[in-house]
Amino acid sequence: MLLTPPRRRGIEILDDPSVDPDVMNRSMRDVTRANVLFGGRRAAIAELRPALEGLGGSALLLDVGTGRGDIPAAAKKMARSAGIELRTIGIDMSHPLLSANRASNDAVLRGDALRLPFRDSSVDIVMASQILHHFAADAAVAMVREMDRVARRRVVIADLRRSVIAVAGLWLGSFPLRFHPVSRHDGVVSVMRGFTDSELAEIVEAATGRRPVVHRRLGFRLTTSWAPAR
Repeated sequence: MLLTPPRRRGIEILDDPSVDPDVMNRSMRDVTRANVLFGGRRAAIAELRPALEGLGGSALLLDVGTGRGDIPAAAKKMARSAGIELRTIGIDMSHPLLSANRASNDAVLRGDALRLPFRDSSVDIVMASQILHHFAADAAVAMVREMDRVARRRVVIADLRRSVIAVAGLWLGSFPLRFHPVSRHDGVVSVMRGFTDSELAEIVEAATGRRPVVHRRLGFRLTTSWAPAR
């Protein structure tokens, strides 16, 4: 479609582990604000909420690519309002981000999303928000397969829907919001790395053998979730 350009890999500056930690933390604060203002947090929580139903009084959630931990922190608040004690573990490759934002999760560890250091079916819910688009096709399938392996009850994915309207909105909005130039650059690249409904469904199907239902959310977001097959 005219408003859905071909997916482009691009290069996100923050994907480079040698980026100055101050720049990384400053830019990730912008990402947190963008999640609130442009629907990322709302979309992830909307997909997670029904996944918590029927889990009883407590549950364990693994947040893959946790960053500043704003999504699991919001998930804990939502779960608490529903009478559920949600404990969260955040995993990320960035030591500076984990060190600066330890309080957002009950526990954090540095690790690879493609090789999650957890046993099969060891975590109630495994979630990834705005992370999958960072990976090329084969790696994205491998990441989803790992999430499916570790999850006991549910896998939840929230990500970006690719659109020139989303690119334009992010670019224009980043100036009055005073985003760091790195945030502006990486935000545009992220949207162009985003998915269509069918692309996200195909990745999950390739990883699990089952095609999930993909939901379009406000703010050009996509979400999906499923119960892992055993």
